[in-house]
Amino acid sequence: MTPSLLQVLPVVHLVLGLLLAALTLAFLLRIVLTWYPQVDLKQGAWPLIAWPTEPVLSLTRRVVAPIGGVDVTPVIWVGFLSLLRELLVGQQGLLSQALMRSQAIS
Repeated sequence: MTPSLLQVLPVVHLVLGLLLAALTLAFLLRIVLTWYPQVDLKQGAWPLIAWPTEPVLSLTRRVVAPIGGVDVTPVIWVGFLSLLRELLVGQQGLLSQALMRSQAIS
């Protein structure tokens, strides 16, 4: 690895971990909101949850139809983001391993 990449690796690791955690939390909130269909996602603080998740969910709904009338697309995205987070920034993740190796070399 190049020295400049080694310098930005901790920042990338932290930012990516926080971003994936925030997106997972947003999709978890969308799962809870599916239990309350009367909630208007354009009122109050709900647009903060709907804005980043709705474009992804609407694309996924075209592929995965509701099962028994229940929208399962937020569950799919929570699973996918959890897997991605674990593969990249988890304890045995790719970026975590690269970060540990770079610290061992220094």
